[in-house]
Amino acid sequence: MHQNIGLQLSRAPRLWRAVIDHRLAPLGLTQTRWITLYTLWRLGDGQPQCDLARAIGVEAPSLVRTLDQLADQGLIERQSCDQDRRTKRVFLTEAASPLLEQIDTVVTQARGEMLAGLGDEEVAQLAEMLSRIEENGLAIQARESSD
Repeated sequence: MHQNIGLQLSRAPRLWRAVIDHRLAPLGLTQTRWITLYTLWRLGDGQPQCDLARAIGVEAPSLVRTLDQLADQGLIERQSCDQDRRTKRVFLTEAASPLLEQIDTVVTQARGEMLAGLGDEEVAQLAEMLSRIEENGLAIQARESSD
């Protein structure tokens, strides 16, 4: 029974993103772009690029190309940080607002459908358990990278 949990933990996010990707495809958004925009929107404007990359779960250099594309589309702006000129902060533009509303609608609807049949308490328990699994994984990574 427990042997399959790793597979389930890897399949669930792929299915989740695939449903949302399919629904956002008509807007011309790749997974990388919508996740970047949505994460920035949720975290709030002015995030340092490295913090945004960490929140998304990618390396900072990997995020640069996506940010370049979003900037070319007029959806974000990058500005140097006053305290550290090497640090770039990312801001959403007004042009991103209607797109973010559409993304949020799609994500909210997909979340409701994917969590269908689960009560509020079960969803809260699931969120708590996933947080603990993430914390355990981060602790393992920290331990193993210091070896």
